[in-house]
Amino acid sequence: MPKGSTKRRPRTLAKLLDAALEVFAERSFYGASIEEICDRAGYTRGAFYSNFTSKEELFLALFDRHSQQTLDGLAEAVTRAENAADPVAALAEWAGAQAPAERRWQLVSTEFSLLAARAPETAARLAQYEAEVRAGIVRLLELLFRRMGVQPQVDLELVARLAIAVREGGILQSLVEPDALPAGELERQFFPLLLRAVATHQE
Repeated sequence: MPKGSTKRRPRTLAKLLDAALEVFAERSFYGASIEEICDRAGYTRGAFYSNFTSKEELFLALFDRHSQQTLDGLAEAVTRAENAADPVAALAEWAGAQAPAERRWQLVSTEFSLLAARAPETAARLAQYEAEVRAGIVRLLELLFRRMGVQPQVDLELVARLAIAVREGGILQSLVEPDALPAGELERQFFPLLLRAVATHQE
């Protein structure tokens, strides 16, 4: 979260974030106004500016919250996968099951990524947040592989990037072609192949 966020009122902050996600998804990041977000949350502009300086900062707070929720869920899935007959398949099934709930977030985050691609300063800020997420994924993959008695053959940073690309691309495709590609199908089909391909059993 942006600096100082731990000192803000948690309830106000949570309601602003929830409202922002709804309005961004409905109106787009560009189309959404601070007034609409405040109205949706039931607050005045003063409440917004006591927590954020801009819509960009608000989005990054949303990104941070979503990332933490995802990493927390992944950590729980890794723990459960340890006791599964096929840990890799169990982890892939978890990832696929999360996809439907990710659809609204993917609409919002994809639009912001396109914005960042055209604005170097915004891109640099977003890249820092994304790097932290990948680092969290790498730590959990290392833990999973170690407990499975396998070791990666390639850089897990690249594995994390590829896994994110498959996940995000799959969700976007399923939004456009929901009948042809059910949400989560790519994760269920290809994550096991990916994880097995990058690991070998330790001697």
